[in-house]
Amino acid sequence: MPTFQFEAMDASGQEIKDVVEAATQEEAQQTIRSMGYFVTKISVKKSRAAAAEKKKKGKKGKTFAIGGVGSKQLTIFTRQLSILQDAGMPILRSLRILENQAKPGALKNCLIDVCDEIESGATLSEAMAKSPKAFDRLYVNMIKAGEAGGALEVILQRLAEFQERSQSLKRKVKGALVYPVTVVTFAVGILVFIMLKIVPAFQKIFADFGAELPVMTQILITASENVARYWYLLPSIPLGIWLFIKLVRKFGPGRYGWDLFLLKLPIFGQLVEKNIVARTTRTLGTLVSSGVPILEALQITKDTSGNAVFENLYGKIHEAIREGEALATPMRDYCKPGFHPVALFFWFMFVGGPIGVLLYLTKLNQKILDDMVINMVDVGEETGELDTMLYKVADTFDEEVRVLTESLTSLMEPLLIICLGGMVGFIVIALFMPLISLIQKLS
Repeated sequence: MPTFQFEAMDASGQEIKDVVEAATQEEAQQTIRSMGYFVTKISVKKSRAAAAEKKKKGKKGKTFAIGGVGSKQLTIFTRQLSILQDAGMPILRSLRILENQAKPGALKNCLIDVCDEIESGATLSEAMAKSPKAFDRLYVNMIKAGEAGGALEVILQRLAEFQERSQSLKRKVKGALVYPVTVVTFAVGILVFIMLKIVPAFQKIFADFGAELPVMTQILITASENVARYWYLLPSIPLGIWLFIKLVRKFGPGRYGWDLFLLKLPIFGQLVEKNIVARTTRTLGTLVSSGVPILEALQITKDTSGNAVFENLYGKIHEAIREGEALATPMRDYCKPGFHPVALFFWFMFVGGPIGVLLYLTKLNQKILDDMVINMVDVGEETGELDTMLYKVADTFDEEVRVLTESLTSLMEPLLIICLGGMVGFIVIALFMPLISLIQKLS
């Protein structure tokens, strides 16, 4: 007969840990209740030999996998698990079904480990915490809150909705960048080909005829010669800038300065800022509505914000709330990042030297949280509907990101056409002006 280990509380509220033998888990719970205890946790007690054999058996199903679990794959898994739990299926059987369906890779390996841990007596949150490649702190803490509140299926539904919205927002931003990046890449390739092959051929013709070249043609020929001489700089300069930024971001002040530089950029900075505000407020709202304590929720939101400026903001809010303040007050007090020398350096380097410095100084008092966000959080605290207000803020900023992305995409198409048309027109005019002079002389 199986042995069940359980945790329970007696009538005085004291915690009890013991074991009981029963044919099924339902009979074990009835036996424990007949003792006058309220069950809080129960699981089959495995012998060491059986647990080792199960662990060895589980590892056989593992495959070699590099990296973690993709966000899209985890979103699909969470939605499927929420559906199985909503149907009333036991959690271990649900995980086994999803493990068998999963393709060989990091997620399947993590699910094998999670199932083994649960069979060994661990809770779902404890098992998931041991697989950080798939389940981060946000995920584990929400599952833990769902277990404590007895509403795991509700928490899984919220998690699935949260992940689906985050994925949708990422797809919109990435989709908006595909068109300009593709056009610019092909345009650079075509222009390099013209500079390396077409312009030198025309230059030879002009030299044979001894034609006097206009200023535009001389500029084009000089540019062609420089491209032919220093062609290796075309890929090495962007790569060098990328490596420099990666190196600077390895240090705390460098990462903060770069992230602040991105937030202050015209137009693009608004897109980054609204995207982060939407994601962080939805994260905080989801955690609060799931019963996670506000201090823990703020710490998780800080760690998952993905931007050093917002990490600093949520860190200050966390400390202020620990000292007894309300949420809206430190939001209002610390929403202005202030001056940072590394951000000033990036503005000087990438936005036109002294002009970039002046632009940065004009944006020093710019807030990273709108007054609307702070006011809605304040109202949410007063009415006890903080999670609802945070959801509304997230929905509002999601919509603003969508509109801004579509507007930028619509604006970018004619701008790219104008720029490419101007460059091609300059090349055509520069090459054909000497030809027209030669034809007129010959005629």
